Amino acid sequence: MPAKAGIQTVVDAISKRDRTPASAGAKRDFQQTAGFSLGKIMSKYSALAGVGLALLAAAGTIEAQQKYPVRPIRLVVPFAPGGGTDIMARSIAQKLSQAFGQTVVVDNRAGGGGTIGTETVIRANPDGYTMIIVSGSYAANAAVYRLPYDSVNDIAAIALVGETGNVIALPLSVPIRSIKELIAYDRTSPGKLNYASTGTGGFTHLITELFNQMAGTQLMHIPYKGTGPALNDLLGGQIQVLFGSLPSTIPLIKQNRVRGIGVTTPRRSSAIPDIPAIGEVVPGYEAVLWYGFWGPKQLPKSIVTLWNTEIRKALKQPDMRARLANEGLDPADAPPERFLEVVRRDVAKWNGVVKKGNIKAGS
Repeated sequence: MPAKAGIQTVVDAISKRDRTPASAGAKRDFQQTAGFSLGKIMSKYSALAGVGLALLAAAGTIEAQQKYPVRPIRLVVPFAPGGGTDIMARSIAQKLSQAFGQTVVVDNRAGGGGTIGTETVIRANPDGYTMIIVSGSYAANAAVYRLPYDSVNDIAAIALVGETGNVIALPLSVPIRSIKELIAYDRTSPGKLNYASTGTGGFTHLITELFNQMAGTQLMHIPYKGTGPALNDLLGGQIQVLFGSLPSTIPLIKQNRVRGIGVTTPRRSSAIPDIPAIGEVVPGYEAVLWYGFWGPKQLPKSIVTLWNTEIRKALKQPDMRARLANEGLDPADAPPERFLEVVRRDVAKWNGVVKKGNIKAGS
């Protein structure tokens, strides 16, 4: 008997009972029987409804996992367009769009040294439709600024794109041709060599301060508002030293407009193999500029795995390998855990540099 018909039968019986004279005992027995029957029916169909909802929820979860992504994805770049992180993001976003069958839209959210865009993703829904690409400055920010999030524990690491570095560049007018000569000159004439950075507390500031601490030099800090102005003054001889990024400085070195004397990576760069690593002269010195992807904490593991797989595939394509090689970047081919290790390592490293050098944001 259908549920509706069964309930109606009970209701009709109650109505008939109310119209028919009966003894008090009969009425009481009938009420108990009718109440039990109605409660039993309602309980049965409530339970069935609950089971149905649970099955629908499970089916929805499975469907989401099978079909992701079903709409465009936002890839946040926490810097202005045109920089190294933005260029890297657009190159990989194109490959991911092809792999996913959905557009990966680059969204530049500049400001606060990258912290504004970062917090946008930290607070985003962990559904796989808001991701971010960051550079080594992400770890530097954690050391310099008091942030409203934990740079290690509040993210879901996805993939390390690759690692590159910086190169010590000097104007041709400065008669220093090696790292040893730079250290020797500064020790005999401390405070006479000025170095440029892209801003107090930025990546170039911290890696040069690390050099000062490890080499025992006293290169004087002159902060600039970006790589362009710093390079212009380097070319003009207004400053004597710049730890310039490989992508922006390699062309100037190859054009013989500036002199490169040492790279910050642990090994020599394949793009400029004649220039030694600083660590060959200053044992233990290493400053790696990296790029990596992460998403909001609690991002499903299936989505993390999908992104990691497709990014690694993209980096192996011939056109991407050629592009990265021209920029002196060695592509990574590693699981998410490797990227998280790199972030944790650099946050701790730059914390030590900042404390020892008494570096403060805005100072």
